[in-house]
Amino acid sequence: MANYKTWKTKNGYCITAVLSGRTNVFLLSNGEKNILVDTSISLFWKKLDKRLNELNVHHIDYLILTHTHFDHVANTKRIKEKYKALVIVHKDEAEYLASGKNVIPGGTNLFTRTIVRLFGKRFGSMVQHQPCSGDIIIDSTYDLKKIRFNAYIIHTPGHSSGSISIIIDDEIALVGDAMLSIFKRSVLPPFADDVSELIVSWGKLLKTNCSIFIPSHGLECNRELLEKDYHKRIIQ
Repeated sequence: MANYKTWKTKNGYCITAVLSGRTNVFLLSNGEKNILVDTSISLFWKKLDKRLNELNVHHIDYLILTHTHFDHVANTKRIKEKYKALVIVHKDEAEYLASGKNVIPGGTNLFTRTIVRLFGKRFGSMVQHQPCSGDIIIDSTYDLKKIRFNAYIIHTPGHSSGSISIIIDDEIALVGDAMLSIFKRSVLPPFADDVSELIVSWGKLLKTNCSIFIPSHGLECNRELLEKDYHKRIIQ
């Protein structure tokens, strides 16, 4: 059985990294209800399914998609069909989920901008996913109290137009690709459609009381690092 990285909040909610590495997949549980966040790539379906079985997950109430890039949504249809999960997606990206199309985000530095310019269109055509309809289409916020979680979803665009984050117990935020914590001095991800909009989204996240921000790639980010990067960039 795999060793799972976990976090617990003041109300006893458990966040488990079901998959980590290529793209993180998280399970949020209150002991009765289960929420899955993202699904990783198609190649990892068997691994994801096996680990959910190891964790004795037999039902998933909600599947929240932080955004609809292929490495987050490729197993959405499988999760929906097997676990009868209701799929939550932002309205700006519901069409991409339903069509199976993938949009490659822009680069945030010279190297990644060059990569996208040279190979983005070709790569985007190679990484389509199985089409799947969303069940709950959200706009700015969505409250999860109806299934007994002190948690809510906020719109945090920038990496993509429909990127969202989940705020849990006002302690921990699952932020998708809104940041990346592999560098010592910056949480700016290498790819984003609108960096200015992304920085504004960091400000939204800092208005919460969260001290831990967990991205979909890499390790958790602390509040101090996010604050430093935000204040450095917001005045530029």
